[in-house]
Amino acid sequence: MMPIQPNDVAEQFTKRFGRGPQYVVRAPGRVNLIGDHTDYNDGFVLPMAIDRAIWIALQPRDDRRIVLHSIEYDQTRELHLDGFAKDTFEWIEYVKAMAWSMQRAGYLLTGFEGVLLGDVPLGAGLASSAAMELATGRALAAAGNLEWEPIPMAKLAQRAEKEWIGVNCGIMDQLVVACGQAGHAALIDCRSLAIQPVPFPPGVAVAVLDTGTRRGLVDSAYNERRMQCESVADFFKVNALRDVSIELFQQLAHGLDDASRCRATHVITENERTLQFAAAMERCETHAFRVLMEKSHNSLCDDFEVSSEALDAIVACALSQEACYGARMTGPGFGGSAVALIQADKAEEFVEHTTTAYQEKTGNQPAVYVCHASDGADVVEGW
Repeated sequence: MMPIQPNDVAEQFTKRFGRGPQYVVRAPGRVNLIGDHTDYNDGFVLPMAIDRAIWIALQPRDDRRIVLHSIEYDQTRELHLDGFAKDTFEWIEYVKAMAWSMQRAGYLLTGFEGVLLGDVPLGAGLASSAAMELATGRALAAAGNLEWEPIPMAKLAQRAEKEWIGVNCGIMDQLVVACGQAGHAALIDCRSLAIQPVPFPPGVAVAVLDTGTRRGLVDSAYNERRMQCESVADFFKVNALRDVSIELFQQLAHGLDDASRCRATHVITENERTLQFAAAMERCETHAFRVLMEKSHNSLCDDFEVSSEALDAIVACALSQEACYGARMTGPGFGGSAVALIQADKAEEFVEHTTTAYQEKTGNQPAVYVCHASDGADVVEGW
């Protein structure tokens, strides 16, 4: 499936409202190359925004109402910015969450009517939630002629996710969705929010390996893992696991229960792997990718216990292909997607063979596709 183009969503708006939209906005999904479950531990991550996105075509209104139609769900939902509440959980809750967060921060919002269209797979570990939040933020900023500040908006989207949606997430997804740069991954320090663009080595492509399995995050093991990490940080009397060196951990880890020790082992070693991986990308050392990604996947499987049979299977199928530099699960885990770095000139062969091998191994229908690093959330020009 080809990525959605801006004219696609503009045409849907015209069909529904009988005139063209004033704005078309987009917010990309993301895939994390390495560094999972480190963001809420103030650590390092290496994601990239991808060329799959949530799109909104819109026209401002003067009555402070949002009227939004989802093409995917064939549903129209309305809310008034002067008063709305949590309801049965569905896609509109992310719109409410971002509007609530922005108004809490003092933004005077303007309503709009629009259509929503996306090709970020839901629940696949590709930050569809953050893309929805930042697309909403971009739409509200455009409708109200508000200044767009990517990092502050990412923080507001994180607040929306934590306090309205109920997922106690880190900042990675929202930050890279807001601040992504085409052709680059983003080495993010999740404490300082410093972002270092990391260019892709020539001839290297990124493949998303969607297992076709899904997981939930609200009231799930995700929040449990975060609490376990915070408990270990308390044990070491530090603000976050980012502050625990490998040497200190090895000296005192015997005082932890088995589960806590395993969780911390992953986070502390994953931070080191992430920095090493970014350096390898900058030096075009593709031979280092496989070792670091394999260690990351095994740690997420054995120490953090967030992998699954489907994720393990699709990673193994990818690694069996000659064109693969390395592969690992990506995102929160418990289902969803893996990521592989591959030889760009053998991408078609890699996709075909990995898809077939995974189908034969599991009986599941995967979605394996090559994606490209894109810019963060923006208002599209010239559509």
